[in-house]
Amino acid sequence: MKKFIITSFLVALFAAGTTLMAQDKQDDYLGLPGDNLNLYAVMKLFQESKTLEEFERNLNDQNSTINNLDLNGDNLVDYIKVMDNVDGDVHNIVLQVAVSPKENQDVAVFTVQRFQNGQVQIQLTGDEQLYGKDYIIEPIYDDANSREISNPGYTGNTRTVNGQTITYISTTPVQIALWPLVRFIFLPSYTVWHSSWYWGYYPNYWHPWRPFSWNYYYGYQYNWNHDYYSYYHRWDYHRYSRWNDFYYTGRRSYSPDVHHRVEMGYYKTTYSHPEQRKDGDAMFAKTHPDQYRRSTAISSGNNSTTTRRSTSTLPNTNHPSINNTGTTRRSTTPTMTNKSVVNPPSGHGTVETRRSTTPVTNKTVTNPSPEKSTVTSHKSTTTVTDKSVINPHSGQNAGTNRKTQSKTTVGTSSNRRNDTKNKSAKSIKKDNKTKASENKDSNHNK
Repeated sequence: MKKFIITSFLVALFAAGTTLMAQDKQDDYLGLPGDNLNLYAVMKLFQESKTLEEFERNLNDQNSTINNLDLNGDNLVDYIKVMDNVDGDVHNIVLQVAVSPKENQDVAVFTVQRFQNGQVQIQLTGDEQLYGKDYIIEPIYDDANSREISNPGYTGNTRTVNGQTITYISTTPVQIALWPLVRFIFLPSYTVWHSSWYWGYYPNYWHPWRPFSWNYYYGYQYNWNHDYYSYYHRWDYHRYSRWNDFYYTGRRSYSPDVHHRVEMGYYKTTYSHPEQRKDGDAMFAKTHPDQYRRSTAISSGNNSTTTRRSTSTLPNTNHPSINNTGTTRRSTTPTMTNKSVVNPPSGHGTVETRRSTTPVTNKTVTNPSPEKSTVTSHKSTTTVTDKSVINPHSGQNAGTNRKTQSKTTVGTSSNRRNDTKNKSAKSIKKDNKTKASENKDSNHNK
């Protein structure tokens, strides 16, 4: 009876752990050791590297957070060495771990094939013991065989990965031929690279560290998903025709010890800390703040929290003149201060209320003018002080009003001068008439 109770308890505990792990499982989860070396990240690093030596060094750099493999179970991350096996115009670049003094385990292999026209195709295949059979990563090719469409505006080139909507960006064999590392290995002066390190002998710059749990590792890597899945995808067959003959049956290395550990479920213990995913996410936010804000914004957008861009016209308040059209800026600031602005009348007396996502506080400006924008000014001696109106559309009308006032003032002064002139002419005419009358009387008396 006691044995039955203990057995039942163990079964329940195992079921609870399995349920917890399943709830945290993602679309790209394998349940194999390869989960702790993201091949999408490896492909991206290969594309960005210039030489195989640089690629190997950065692959084993703790700060890159790409290598999280511990195949021999010593609770230390394994060193991944890189070796190039050339088959004519095909480079089979193997990533391999020494798990003991006598055993090596291939992790993955790049096949980089160049054709007579200079074009290049590349695939990265995870070893079946670590990733399962035919786990192949390649760039999204812009050809008839690729099942994605190159036009980003077409909805058929999107899919959902781990709750994120990914837009494909395709490439061509011509563009791949221009990758720095691809150009390097096809140089006439290239010396075939074979890492000189082996079990117990590693470079001075490398110091192993304790591996993270898969949940922590995934919490970190998840933030790169838009970079990974936009440019690379899974494929289901090898493009290199001599894959089996040259590499798989001729040069592949695998470790029976690793095989035994896989069969015993030893590597499944790495999935037992789902609470650490948020710690991996926090580490990514600390080391890559700009990328983290971008990935968070994209994720929020995919969860129906859309971040919209609006065009906000910001006037030049230093000189509110007739041609004050303002500067157009784009903003995605989530804080919105919306106050209604009643614009001075345009040509048709329309009133517009504009919203801006910029944190600018617009005071209410009310136009007392009637519906029509034409203003007739009569005589005026009042000095008008024009205040700045924060509205680029009102400049033309405001300028027209000022011109009308100026013309009216000039007309008023001109009328005054004409009145004075007319009065002076009448006085002179009257004086002349009086003198003429006096002279006539004088002549008569004589």
